[in-house]
Amino acid sequence: MFRMLGELAIGFDRLKMLPALVTVFGSARTPITDRYYSQAQELGKMLAEQGYGVITGGGPGIMEAANRGAYEAGGVSVGANIGLPQEQIPNRFQTLTLQYEYFHTRKLILIKYSVAFVVFPGGFGTMDELLEVLTLIQTQKIRPFPVYLVNSSYWKGLVEWFKDTLSEHGAIAADDLNLFKVTNDLCSIPLEIRKYYSPEFDNQGFKIPTVEDRKRALGAL
Repeated sequence: MFRMLGELAIGFDRLKMLPALVTVFGSARTPITDRYYSQAQELGKMLAEQGYGVITGGGPGIMEAANRGAYEAGGVSVGANIGLPQEQIPNRFQTLTLQYEYFHTRKLILIKYSVAFVVFPGGFGTMDELLEVLTLIQTQKIRPFPVYLVNSSYWKGLVEWFKDTLSEHGAIAADDLNLFKVTNDLCSIPLEIRKYYSPEFDNQGFKIPTVEDRKRALGAL
């Protein structure tokens, strides 16, 4: 119990003074030669240039790429690392490194200070993070914010299953499909995030926050 409280307290203390953060998820197994690595690196760079910090799970693959892009652009690059038997070796492209023992405290930190989520292709861990975020937004436990799924061909089967199976059987509402956006256009992501939070909110395919949504956001996680 005290270990969990300590992990949260350290994370809250160190992140509260940073600029708005965008969380980037994706596979730890993505090699540096993969196009998704290059895309995540470029996105990290663009986010840093727009004044956003980047926070990832702190490991290799997509996480390293996003951290690297932000780091090399001179931006804030945070890694919330977790100890695992394999794969999870902290990458070196971080201006702040946090260490976690528990997935649930790590995920809370990845959510609490984020203004948007960008999800690159990944495996079970990426799916776990994506579905938890969508559940929290759907159940109004956290403020609504942009969630992007990068690469339409990779996510096509999952999105079709959401629509043709979950929605058709009433397991989710039809408008729950608006809680995320599938995109191949990385350049639009930083600008759309800024628009989402601007007074001149322009619907980019997400569920538009209502007045009650914004009230809840003030007291949300």
